Amino acid sequence: MQKNKVVTFGEIMVRLGAPDYLKLIQSNSLDVSYAGAEANVAVSLAHYGISTDYITCLPDNPIAERCVMELRGHRVGVDHIQRSGKRMGILYLETGSNMRPSKVFYDREYSSIAMIEPGSINWYDILKDATWFHWTGITPALSQNAADECLKAIQVANELGVTVSCDINYRGNLWNYGKNASEVMPALVEGCDLIMGNEEDCEKVFGIKPKNFDADNTKGSINQSTFESVCQQMMTRFPRCKKMAVTLRGAINANHNTWCGILYDGKQLYQSARYDITDIVDRVGGGDSFMGGLIYGLLHYGDNQKALDFATAASAYKHTLKGDFNWATVDDVEALMNGNISGRVKR
Repeated sequence: MQKNKVVTFGEIMVRLGAPDYLKLIQSNSLDVSYAGAEANVAVSLAHYGISTDYITCLPDNPIAERCVMELRGHRVGVDHIQRSGKRMGILYLETGSNMRPSKVFYDREYSSIAMIEPGSINWYDILKDATWFHWTGITPALSQNAADECLKAIQVANELGVTVSCDINYRGNLWNYGKNASEVMPALVEGCDLIMGNEEDCEKVFGIKPKNFDADNTKGSINQSTFESVCQQMMTRFPRCKKMAVTLRGAINANHNTWCGILYDGKQLYQSARYDITDIVDRVGGGDSFMGGLIYGLLHYGDNQKALDFATAASAYKHTLKGDFNWATVDDVEALMNGNISGRVKR
């Protein structure tokens, strides 16, 4: 039996975080790591033993080389990373506390992937032995060239029979090249077999929303079944889609969230357990860890409920880890998935 292989495509950035809950304006030093939605998914899958190939564009300089070393250290495939352009994008992060929210500031204009040359990636070669291709709505937000290359990858994946997933991942501050998400995203999402979003993505990109829902007034409690209609509307609009997932975050404050998810297959709505996550270490990358867990779960278990439970547990676990990457193993996630939430020391 052919071993599963997942290919992801997008931008990885230098992540510069203010330490110790400081605001950026207070900080005399910054913690350096790397961050990117599609890279986060690849790292999660690599930790679960899935073969991965991460596709991006990076400049030829020591900062980019350190990034490649980091990915390689997580056993992510890096052989098809293109060296082009002059700079990596930068993400500045200040971690919020209590009533003060976390904040992200981007400096990613003219990054290597935004300046990608159309047709410079041989998708037939990259995807010929792939099981799955994953992209997010962040990539087509960066530039027309990045959007065109993402569309090409989706089209080749469809032609080769590779399963395609998308995290809508709407970032309003990134759509600055003359087009908006509602103009660009539909043509790309049409080629997807699995679509994921959070409680706001579908509304902001496609105008599809649940009735009587206010994301800013959840008070930590979200009725999962409320979003069945969102899934139904999305699958009607994008008939290729076989499954739709929605992550649901209830924000009590910056340190205390509830977290759960749903999965809809066109016939049945699957609902996860709801995690009450207090003393959050780092929530950035939470959705990516959910997607990584969902892909693994669908490939490994072949069972929608188990896949959803694994994805939700993986993402809840990620909230306890600093940085964008989820370092969880399958054993870690399955222990949490099976109810081990005590945090007792293991000896």
